[in-house]
Amino acid sequence: MSDNEIRTYDVVVVGAGPVGENVADRTRAAGLSTVIVESELVGGECSYWACEPSKALLRPALLHAEAARFPGVETAVTGPLDARAVLKHRDRMAADWNDRGQVEWLESAGIALIRGHGSLDGVRQVTVRTPDGCTVRLRARHAVAICTGTRAALPPIPGLDTVRPWASREAASAREVPGRLAILGAGVVAVEMATAWRALGAEVILIARESRLLGRVESFAADLVADRLRAAGVDMRFGSSIVTAERAGGPDDSVHVSLDDGTRIVVDELLLATGRAPRTDDIGLETVGLTSGQWLATDDAFTVTAVEDDWLYAVGDVNRRALLTHQGKYQARIAGAVIAARASGRELDMSPWGRHTGTADLVAVPQVVFTDPEIAAVGLTTEDAARAGRTVDVVDYDISRVAGALQHDPDYRGRARLVIDPERGVILGATFVGAGVAELLHSATIAIVAEITLDRLWHAVPSFPTISEVWLRLLETYRDQSAES
Repeated sequence: MSDNEIRTYDVVVVGAGPVGENVADRTRAAGLSTVIVESELVGGECSYWACEPSKALLRPALLHAEAARFPGVETAVTGPLDARAVLKHRDRMAADWNDRGQVEWLESAGIALIRGHGSLDGVRQVTVRTPDGCTVRLRARHAVAICTGTRAALPPIPGLDTVRPWASREAASAREVPGRLAILGAGVVAVEMATAWRALGAEVILIARESRLLGRVESFAADLVADRLRAAGVDMRFGSSIVTAERAGGPDDSVHVSLDDGTRIVVDELLLATGRAPRTDDIGLETVGLTSGQWLATDDAFTVTAVEDDWLYAVGDVNRRALLTHQGKYQARIAGAVIAARASGRELDMSPWGRHTGTADLVAVPQVVFTDPEIAAVGLTTEDAARAGRTVDVVDYDISRVAGALQHDPDYRGRARLVIDPERGVILGATFVGAGVAELLHSATIAIVAEITLDRLWHAVPSFPTISEVWLRLLETYRDQSAES
């Protein structure tokens, strides 16, 4: 590969995670020559440091916890998890951090790959610095798609540069179970990693500046997760923050953490689960009039609104609409179709997309928190509705009263909530917490996105005995509440 080589493609995609791969797949399938640029592993954060490895750690933990509570099975669960076997399973699910399979897929789809760090270098131009020190200059005839995602946002804690703290990547890919682990944070990464590493044998201290866990979900769901974490032995300290942290070094190499209440704790590792920041600080945004390090605002076609001529797209986490892999892939399907249409000289008819684009990735965003118990939520919470000034009805149901839940766990603890627009008779939000509720989520998402009325939902009959029967019970409860009022 020669230095300063110039190559021209119809589409240049920067970032080969699931989002970038899907954009490239759609544009290539439409007949556009497409190149994808990746500085790390093809497959991105989700495949190697987030979704896949973290869920591989969590599934054995959740299965073990459920089995230990189930009559006739609990006596067979005679010991702790085999941490070495779980970590080996995690490695396999992360493809041992080898992207050969993903590269082979790109080749089969006819998508070119250039390894290296890609950055914008003017309108429709990307410069790639390759691992061997060469420079490749790319020119896009039609579009450049920025799919660089996010990185961990670390707080300004004195001494942090000496601590070598874990962020989400290190937490999901650690080679050994730490004896003692402190976690700063109260969000999804914090609670999922507390669940996983505690089940694998670590002593876990969770330090939260907030007054409760998971501030974006219904409080009743977060409270059930907190109860289970406490029962599992997680030490949770709410309303606390870290003042200083330092690593001792030497044979011990422990981390000494000071809290704002004067408490000092000593742990083996410190995980900072304190949010995400866009990976846009070194991709040449300034060459097209944007600010380095900013989130990239887009319209519903995922075109960057601050750049003229509709050639620059920002897809996935980098646009901050919904920081979830499945949402980024949804956006990628739309962006790919838009790019292909515009390349052929026409605007895509957004009627099948546009009506629900804002709903799908701004309002009706489904997410599962893989804790014990699981939380599955989509759409508005009661707090969301209150902040928006919306008049809503709220209906709750104890999932343990459903026969299918008792088949799942005789001591089942769980709850379901629907947030309802009383004028239109449609669901605006749904939250389920309990074992096995993740599989309820897609039905709720369909109901919200399709705006199915409650009158129609009466005729969607759930199977008996399954947890999905909670849908019928929610409708019955709402009917009774309405009759009383």
